[in-house]
Amino acid sequence: VHVAIPASRGEYVRWNNFLGVFPHPQGLGPLFSGQWNLYAQNPDSGSHLFGTSQGAGTAILTLLGGFHPQTQSLWLTDIAHHHLAIAFIFLVAGHMYRTNFGIGHSIKDLLEAHIPPGGRLGRGHKGLYDTINNSIHFQLGLALASLGVITSLVAQHMYSLPAYAFIAQDFTTQAALYTHHQYIAGFIMTGAFAHGAIFFIRDYNPEQNEDNVLARMLDHKEAIISHLSWASLFLGFHTLGLYVHNDVMLAFGTPEKQILIEPIFAQWIQSAHGKTSYGFDVLLSSTNGPAFNAGRSIWLPGWLNAINENSNSLFLTIGPGDFLVHHAIALGLHTTTLILVKGALDARGSKLMPDKKDFWL
Repeated sequence: VHVAIPASRGEYVRWNNFLGVFPHPQGLGPLFSGQWNLYAQNPDSGSHLFGTSQGAGTAILTLLGGFHPQTQSLWLTDIAHHHLAIAFIFLVAGHMYRTNFGIGHSIKDLLEAHIPPGGRLGRGHKGLYDTINNSIHFQLGLALASLGVITSLVAQHMYSLPAYAFIAQDFTTQAALYTHHQYIAGFIMTGAFAHGAIFFIRDYNPEQNEDNVLARMLDHKEAIISHLSWASLFLGFHTLGLYVHNDVMLAFGTPEKQILIEPIFAQWIQSAHGKTSYGFDVLLSSTNGPAFNAGRSIWLPGWLNAINENSNSLFLTIGPGDFLVHHAIALGLHTTTLILVKGALDARGSKLMPDKKDFWL
């Protein structure tokens, strides 16, 4: 609001002028008068040249949706609105739960009440509050798991919902950033499983966690591990089998004998959002539908043009190569999960070596 949006409109806020440049022509007036809609009026036009005042508006908090026609990234005013809304939600949430004072919801009571119906998870989350509180490894494992998932989501969303101006048109930068964040996510998630395993070895108390989700997981560890095992084997044989077959066909000079499987479900989803190259003729990719016609004028102007261009990363055209790569990634993820989960759950003992915990290992 104070730096990026003015810069996108050709006005640069520096230390020498930041007190004299208003983010919005009416300043804080609309905030105190309750006329918040004024902050959304007069957004940047579709012809706005990024970094200049040409076609620029004055809005600072919008909900336009879609992408800036020139930069092919999310609208800066949409991003500002999004962050303000999340800040408000977090402020409310921060006052909902009890700390040292006797007001707000008790996290312990909430956890104890989490008993899923049907009885398949036993006593649910009973006993978890004290278990987490008394184990620094459990806390670290949960924190690392959360951070690992978030980092992986950052890798995905940096190219699927590009926030930085023009980054959607720079494939090298995007590939590097994706790889960078997925690598970091992998290291963090490995740490999460490691500290989870240490918790089960050192801090887990069977009496405090009788028949809750932790106990149920230990009770069913053979089923969990064997399911991960067959899933990994299935992915490994089928994905690598297809790769080997296709490579041999190319080596023998008969590329037409390759087994190429189109990712039809993912293509259908892209088509439903307006991608026309697959010929599905469904929802937004159907030129006869009312949604298609309304989409050109009423809502998300420029959306269909943006996702059907080949010069950016929005809705990349996908084919058999993507199908294979996604299953190869799934193979890596499932095999890694199998190793980490088996290492954690069988650390104190397994059917093959039930007295493992009594060895000097």
